[in-house]
Amino acid sequence: MTANLQLTHKIGVIVDSFGIGVTEGLKKAKEVGADGVQIYAVSGEMDPAVLVGAKRRELRDFIGSLGLEISALCGDLAGHGFQDASVNPEKIEKSKRILDLALELGTNVVTTHIGIVPEDRSGPIYEAMHRACEELARYASSQNAYFAIETGPEPAAHLKSFLDTLGGKGVSVNFDPANMVMVTGDDPVRGVHLLKDYIVHTHVKDGRRLREVDPKKVYGYLGYSAMDHEAIADMASGGADFIELPPGEGDVDFDAYFRALQEIGYTGYLTIEREVGSDPAADIAGAVRFIERYRGNA
Repeated sequence: MTANLQLTHKIGVIVDSFGIGVTEGLKKAKEVGADGVQIYAVSGEMDPAVLVGAKRRELRDFIGSLGLEISALCGDLAGHGFQDASVNPEKIEKSKRILDLALELGTNVVTTHIGIVPEDRSGPIYEAMHRACEELARYASSQNAYFAIETGPEPAAHLKSFLDTLGGKGVSVNFDPANMVMVTGDDPVRGVHLLKDYIVHTHVKDGRRLREVDPKKVYGYLGYSAMDHEAIADMASGGADFIELPPGEGDVDFDAYFRALQEIGYTGYLTIEREVGSDPAADIAGAVRFIERYRGNA
C-alpha cells in the first residue's frame, strides 16, 4: 500500500448491501464508520411512488440525525436497461421520478445500468439506448444532476464513445473497478483516465476474473436473458467465471486506482458495495478500514 496517497474522499456504503432494510441499514452504516450512504430507490419503501410527502422529509431528517448524507440513489431498473424501445417511456419516467427523489433527499446523483452498449451504432438497440439517454441527460442537466452509468458491461473506451455523443454530462459515470476486472478484463486505471470527464460517483469493490466471459451472460441483452442482480450475485459468489472478493484480496490495484482518481481531480464518494458473502456487515466494516488506511486514519 502507498501510504503517501492521503485520500480525503468521503466513504460511502450501499445500505442494501447489509440486507436488513433501510432503517437498520442506515444505523449499521453509521456503526461501521461511513460518512454517507447509497440507497436503492426502485421498489418497496424507497419507491418514489411510495416514499411521498412527509415521509421524504422524515427520512432525510433521520439520515441527518445519524450524521450521514446520501452519496447517491440507485435507480437501476434492471431488465434490459434502455435497450427495448417499447418499454423505455415508462422506464424514463420512473428514472426521472427517482432523480426528483434524490434531489429532495440531498443528492444529485442516481446510479444505473443502461444495458450493454452495442458496437453497431446503426441498429435499433443502439438507437433506443441513445434516444433514452439523450432524454435522461437533458432532464438531469436541467436539474444540475446526473444519471451515472455503472462501468463493467463494456470497455471504458466504448462507453466513452457513447457518452461523447450525448452532448452533455447529464448522463455520466459511476465507476466500479471490480466490474471491469471481473467481466471485461478492462484496466480500471486506464478507465479512470479515459472517463475522467464523466466520473461523478465510484464504488469500492474487488474481484477476480477466472476465465473469459461474455458480458451478455452477466448483464443480459435484448433477445437474451434480462439482467438480474441476484443472478449476478450468485455468479460472483463462486461461479466459474469470476468472483467478488473483499477490497485488497482481488485483482483491483487499489494503490493505482486511488492514485488515478486523485490525478483526475475526483473528489466525490468512495462507496463500498458488497454483493456476496455470509457476513456483509463484517465485510463492509473491513472495507471501511481498508479505505481509512489510505486516509491515514488507521
